[in-house]
Amino acid sequence: MHVLVDTHAFLWWLAGNRRLSRPARAVIDNQDNDVLVSAASAWEITTKHRLGKLPGADMIAADVMAAIEDHGFQPLAITVAHAERAGRLPGPHRDPFDRMLIAQSLAHDLPMVSIESVFDRYGIRRIW
Repeated sequence: MHVLVDTHAFLWWLAGNRRLSRPARAVIDNQDNDVLVSAASAWEITTKHRLGKLPGADMIAADVMAAIEDHGFQPLAITVAHAERAGRLPGPHRDPFDRMLIAQSLAHDLPMVSIESVFDRYGIRRIW
């Protein structure tokens, strides 16, 4: 199975944070699954770190790709089609990072590992 991890799930996985649900940990830890990390997550991590909102993420923000590769995950690039889809998503959800992740999940029919219940409104399969 291919799964897309939300930014917080990726960071919680890297930190061993217990807020990551048992089903989320199981799907990420399953060696038969391909875990994808969006370029949107790299953008979000480095942006929020620069703004002081992720002070403990120095090592990750310095080289997000290394963190992805070190855990055997796969990067997911952002395409123009993803950007168009994200821009056209209905509803009031304004977070550009989340909108991109939703668009990628929908475009590739990827379940997403995320605590964000608002994502359910967009018809994605969410694992939590």
